Amino acid sequence: MARARMMKAVRVHAFGGPGALRYEEVSRPVPGPGEVLVRVHAAGFNPPDAYARAGFANIPAAVRPVLPLPFTPGSDISGVIAELGPDVTGWAVGEAVLGLVRFPSSPGNGARGYAQYATAPVAHLARKPEGLDHVHAAGLPMAGLTAHQFLFEHIGLAPGSTVLVNGAAGGVGHFAVQLAKGAGAHVVGVASGRHEAFLRALGADGFVDYTTTAVPDAVREADHVLDTVGGPHGHRLLAAVRDGGTVSPVFSGEYHRERAGERGITFPSGQVYSDGPRLAGLAGQAAAGGLRVAVDSVFPLDRAADAHERAARGHVQGKIVLRVAEEGDPDAE
Repeated sequence: MARARMMKAVRVHAFGGPGALRYEEVSRPVPGPGEVLVRVHAAGFNPPDAYARAGFANIPAAVRPVLPLPFTPGSDISGVIAELGPDVTGWAVGEAVLGLVRFPSSPGNGARGYAQYATAPVAHLARKPEGLDHVHAAGLPMAGLTAHQFLFEHIGLAPGSTVLVNGAAGGVGHFAVQLAKGAGAHVVGVASGRHEAFLRALGADGFVDYTTTAVPDAVREADHVLDTVGGPHGHRLLAAVRDGGTVSPVFSGEYHRERAGERGITFPSGQVYSDGPRLAGLAGQAAAGGLRVAVDSVFPLDRAADAHERAARGHVQGKIVLRVAEEGDPDAE
């Protein structure tokens, strides 16, 4: 019997804080029909990774997903195709790719990104342009697709609209600022004061430091609010929106929807989903310099717990990324 091929991965054996992430040796996954095996060079951190690690304790028990243990977190990857699964055509071993893999679905459903190798449906992948390195590519998939899907599928953004982005310096927020500006919107970013220069450089027309100014004191009559923060105080944003405008929560929050309904305010939103072709377009923009992927910090795979602790401290500017393999690493072959 052939010896199983092994790899390093981060797994969760018991729900908890960042310390629940364990770096260990496991069997390398095998791609199924319609899938490829990717040698992962970098993996992006996203909030759902932390939610899963904690057993989705932030979701009411009655509707909380049940995760099989152990599992490997991570849905955002950038790497190189190492093996083709059955019936896969149009892709080749050695091609560099990136993707939001198997989202939304349980982290226990298939190989995930916090590992040296991961399987991925080819429909979830995009070819990585040469002008985009693996670390920045890994920061793009979930946050970039979330921003794009909210702005253009859920909101239906039109040129000339005023868009308020709450939490504008974070992963989704900094992409939303750029994409909305590129679509001809007037964009106002909300973040702490330390992020103002960053957001202005990304194209924000206006800026509100929420630590010193209540948003409705600075902005009124916005057409759309994209709220990447959520939480119990989300309703405070209603006063910044015109009658008949929209508020789109990326995360759940309290928005006093009955009162909002009296003003004709609606809440277009949806769950981000894997989309290889759309991601290819965003990656092309990033490689050409038309979309900046800001990287807050980079951690090696065996320090995934430190990456989760960095996220928990907040005030992240852009994306947190795990570096899984160095360019030229012989183990990456």
